[in-house]
Amino acid sequence: MDAESATALPLLIDAEALHALIGQKDLLLVDMTAPEQYRCGHLPGAVHLDYVDITSERPPAAGLLPETASFNRRMRGLGLRRGRHLVAYDEMGGLKACRLLWTLHVFGFDSVSLLNGGLEAWQAAGLPLQTGYVHPSASEIELEYLGAGVRTAEEIRDRIGRDDVVILDARTAGEYVGHDVRATRGGHVPGAVHFEWSRALDPLSHQRFRSASMLRDELAAAGITPDKEVIAYCQTHRRSCVSWFTLRMLGFDQVYGYPGAWSDWGNRSDLPVEP
Repeated sequence: MDAESATALPLLIDAEALHALIGQKDLLLVDMTAPEQYRCGHLPGAVHLDYVDITSERPPAAGLLPETASFNRRMRGLGLRRGRHLVAYDEMGGLKACRLLWTLHVFGFDSVSLLNGGLEAWQAAGLPLQTGYVHPSASEIELEYLGAGVRTAEEIRDRIGRDDVVILDARTAGEYVGHDVRATRGGHVPGAVHFEWSRALDPLSHQRFRSASMLRDELAAAGITPDKEVIAYCQTHRRSCVSWFTLRMLGFDQVYGYPGAWSDWGNRSDLPVEP
């Protein structure tokens, strides 16, 4: 795979198409499954990355962006370099892998794809797995925080009520209405639209994404359209990273995430809450 073909890979790639590319030197497979799962079986050549290595926390806020230096160290350890195309997957419907892709976007690296359905879909297709650890050769990549795809609490607060902005709450209905309280305060950002992250996936098709046409129709019915800026959040911006990825996959180009999310907003008394 040369650089041109790498950049031509779709944002969402199916297992069979990815299998045909296994072994290409310009392809970097990143496994974000649990460590025990990785040891038992992973995609051939895939390197392992722990979710904790791509987030940080300042209690009570969790799911914050990592420090630039530590993120660069981890990406160099994976062997990430310019000209390589990264494909990520996990065993949780993309929750961890999408967070990696969003974080890379924030740091200006967009030569990425997500394995549709993750490990579950790969195994369902009867494709081979490899056991044991893959030890990559370190790179010298230096990523820079660009802030692309990020909205802060203050930026969100200032956008409440704007007709050209949709604040998307990707949590469960119980969290949204304040019955399931996971911070000092329950409820949601005033005016936020509820569209749970898991609606993008088909549990009967090994957690693959539902059809683009169905998703566009359902999103539009909720007022989530490509002409608007969309800011997605959940509890720690893990579930909402799947929402971010869904919208990007559908061609939305004004999509943002809120690191810290409700673990930040719900624990701050200076920010408004709607029950």
